[in-house]
Amino acid sequence: MKRNLVVIGNGMAGVRCVEEILKHNPELYNISIIGSEPHPNYNRILLSSVLQGEAGFQDITINDAKWYEENDITLFSGETATEINTEKKVVVTDKNHALSYDKLIVATGSSPFVLPIPGVEKEGVVTFRTIEDCKNILETAKHYKNAVVIGGGVLGLEAARGLVNLGLNVKVVHNTEYLMQRQLDSVSSKMLQHQLERQGIEFLLGKVTEQIIGDKRVNQLTFTDGTSVDADLVVMSVGVIPNTVLAEKSGISTNRGIVVNDLMETSVSDIYAVGECVEHKGIVYGLVKPLYEQGQVLAKHLCQLNPQGYEGSVLSTSLKVPGVELFSVGDFTEDSSTRSLTMLNEIDSVYKKIILRGDIIVGAVLYGETKNQSKLLDLIVKRKHVSDEEKKQLLQAADKDSSSIKFMKQSEMICNCNGVTKGTIIEAVQQNQLTTIQEVKQCTKASSSCGGCKLLLSDLLDYIQSDECDELFERKSLCTCTKLTEDELVLQIQQKNLSSLQDVFTQLNWLSLEGCAGCVPAIQYYLAMIYPDRAEKNQFFYLNDNVKAQHMSDGTYSIIPQTYGGKVSAKQLRNIAAVMEKYQITDVGLTTEQRFQLKGIMQEDIGAVCTDLGIRLRPVNIHTIHHVNTYYSGGNCKCHTEASLQLSIQLEKEMEFILTPHEIKLSVSPCKHHDLEMRTNDIHLVGVERGWEMYVGGSCSPQLQQGELFSIASDHDEAKRLICGFVQYYRETANYLENISEWINRVGIIHIREVLFEETLCNQLVERLQAEMMINVERIN
Repeated sequence: MKRNLVVIGNGMAGVRCVEEILKHNPELYNISIIGSEPHPNYNRILLSSVLQGEAGFQDITINDAKWYEENDITLFSGETATEINTEKKVVVTDKNHALSYDKLIVATGSSPFVLPIPGVEKEGVVTFRTIEDCKNILETAKHYKNAVVIGGGVLGLEAARGLVNLGLNVKVVHNTEYLMQRQLDSVSSKMLQHQLERQGIEFLLGKVTEQIIGDKRVNQLTFTDGTSVDADLVVMSVGVIPNTVLAEKSGISTNRGIVVNDLMETSVSDIYAVGECVEHKGIVYGLVKPLYEQGQVLAKHLCQLNPQGYEGSVLSTSLKVPGVELFSVGDFTEDSSTRSLTMLNEIDSVYKKIILRGDIIVGAVLYGETKNQSKLLDLIVKRKHVSDEEKKQLLQAADKDSSSIKFMKQSEMICNCNGVTKGTIIEAVQQNQLTTIQEVKQCTKASSSCGGCKLLLSDLLDYIQSDECDELFERKSLCTCTKLTEDELVLQIQQKNLSSLQDVFTQLNWLSLEGCAGCVPAIQYYLAMIYPDRAEKNQFFYLNDNVKAQHMSDGTYSIIPQTYGGKVSAKQLRNIAAVMEKYQITDVGLTTEQRFQLKGIMQEDIGAVCTDLGIRLRPVNIHTIHHVNTYYSGGNCKCHTEASLQLSIQLEKEMEFILTPHEIKLSVSPCKHHDLEMRTNDIHLVGVERGWEMYVGGSCSPQLQQGELFSIASDHDEAKRLICGFVQYYRETANYLENISEWINRVGIIHIREVLFEETLCNQLVERLQAEMMINVERIN
């Protein structure tokens, strides 16, 4: 039975959440949406483009009436929710509809803030927030000439530029000495002001509006300094206020906005909130990217896909004004902990400022040239360490004769709002023969939200269509049984809640319903990673008679008793010897992994041998951390080995039976006397005076390669935490059969350090690994 999902709000945040739910599991909910405006879902951010004449109302529609019908969504447009009965789980509207819900999403957005000054109620004083507001301004412009915009922020400046295009005399009133003070520093703000003045906008800065004068209609504004200005039209653009009244009436906890946790849950069970009405960790967001990120997390949670949770967003801003290139991101305020790099070219009106803490960029302002905006945002979001050479490149002027698009990686973002990469756009253009920005936008959603990436998208499209472009997006399917790539397979498993091989084969149209040697283990791996708590005992990765013993070519079987750290007790030796004599097992030896291996066991004796041994057996032929090698020292080395032995045993027990994309070889050396031979392992620890040096990325194939130093841990606990976090991050981000060395080369060791050196992130990774380990141990026991 489908459950009832009601969404209060037909704006960008609420509907994006619905889109994500439909993507993950379209059969889960009966969906109803209540929208106070008499329109389908549209892009409010692009209203300024309508005002400037660059787009029509039809161009900013995101989902038309047909979309609601095709997805079986009931839309109550032009209707407002007036009450939420949290006990009966019913939403009541101003048109007396009563909608029962199992899950409720509050996405009521925000309302324009109107200055509480005399005369604000007069005709000609408008806000700029809705389609109706935009239509009102367009009609007024036909009859009047003098317009004043109160507010020198992003929306105010975009509205002012639109009014200029409509033929009005435009003045912008702002209460500080420079524009966009929250997004720009004084240098970039003055450069922006001069550019807009050349486009016909006049600025009255440092002015505080005192009163709006006029009989029935506005004709003048007065300021607190005694000056005044004539006006037929006043556009109020001084900020927004989260719409929390309905939530407050319903007993939902609010502060500045509706208070939510990382899963977008409110204080009332089964009621969630997203968008501009939300307050998360004390922050209310008014930009589109955070709202989309919130919707994605909530959609996964409602579809029971166990999302990591919303952790907040790095804010970035661009200005949609023709002839102006501007980008601001992160925290660009300076203090004793920061350093800044600046570049100013007054001839070409180009200014760049980058703020760093150590070697990590925390904020930036670009004016006049914004080619590096996607790269900067990526560096800030991922907290990547930046070399001196990279810093210089970020400040250098772009080559006017060749696009920097050519040198972007296909994994780099073009549209940050919708998460669209360069490679995704290349694929869409080449596969669908797209020729215009509008076609790319419809196909990929790139530039369909804030529009800040339109210039970058245009450059990319020109590059793809030029003779200079030799890039191809090659689809590599998982195997010959399917056309799906590994990424698409994982997405389909999550979206359709597939939990078995047969589910995958039947619902994803596998050519062979038995799969093949290439896809079966890959699917099993991804199923175990996605649903660790749903896996059944007979899945390949758990211990049973089929994986305890390895079938040999002569028809007999071999087993390897689990001896942690390679250390064997007297009791274990006696048990092994007794079993050898009882079952006449003569082929016994030590493996290169420092473990006993018993060969030549008859099939009928396997069960009895395992029972009599009384020792847990190590699984075979699966990708996991089977063992941790320990160097016991020898030759001239007289170093104490107890510490390294104990650490290897603890590590092995911490990660025993944890499934990995590729087999992991892990080793521990007590000292540096003989550790070089072990550095070819995937992960290697070596004891030093300061604690433990951690080397990663060693390999014996295809060529001998020693691991590089990753970090130095001060004690056992820190070493275990780093290794467990490292292994878990590898499990969560590597492709199936991608070994650690290949993974490091692809992801980058600096990025991996950034993740693990962030204490909160590392602890979360360790907790997830430990939780899965507990599940596996319970099943095995």
